[in-house]
Amino acid sequence: MELTVWGIITALIVGLIVGALGRLIVPGRQDMPMWLHMLIGVGAALLGTVLARALGIATETSGVDWGELLVQVVLAAIAVAPVADAGRRRGVTCR
Repeated sequence: MELTVWGIITALIVGLIVGALGRLIVPGRQDMPMWLHMLIGVGAALLGTVLARALGIATETSGVDWGELLVQVVLAAIAVAPVADAGRRRGVTCR
């Protein structure tokens, strides 16, 4: 795996999208900063790719890898829920 500037930018964009989709799945309001969603999304995207490959889901196709994306979004939702809940309990708000 080659780490390039374009690869980093792509990972951040995909992470932002995966984090946002994960946030949409979790019910209720999440007062979390955008950078935290991106961080969770990037982690979920990386872990989701590894998990999808381990499960035998195709991750290198010519189009959108829908199975891999589904795994990534589910992982992001699983990660967003406890982080948002912890912020709610501590009374942290983001404007």
